[in-house]
Amino acid sequence: MHMEKTLTRSRTNRVFAGIMGGLGEFFGIDPVLIRLGYLILTVFTGFVPGLVGYFLAILIVPEAPLVKPSKPVTEEKGDDSETV
Repeated sequence: MHMEKTLTRSRTNRVFAGIMGGLGEFFGIDPVLIRLGYLILTVFTGFVPGLVGYFLAILIVPEAPLVKPSKPVTEEKGDDSETV
C-alpha cells in the first residue's frame, strides 16, 4: 500500500499554529532550522510578506488528523508515599 505524504499543520511540534513543525515533518528537516530561516526571511522582507504568508498558510494548510493510540494508555500505579 502506497501512502502519499501530505503537508499538514503539526499537532505535536508546534509553537503557534504548527506550520513550521508541519513543514519540518514533511521535508524531514529540524523545524528549528525552518523557524530560523523563516524569521530571517521575514525580518529582511519587512515583516508584512512573511506575516501575511504565515496567516494564509494557517487558513490553507489542514491540521494533522488526531491519531488514536492502538492500545489504551494506562497509568502505572506506584508508591506515591513520601519517605522521611
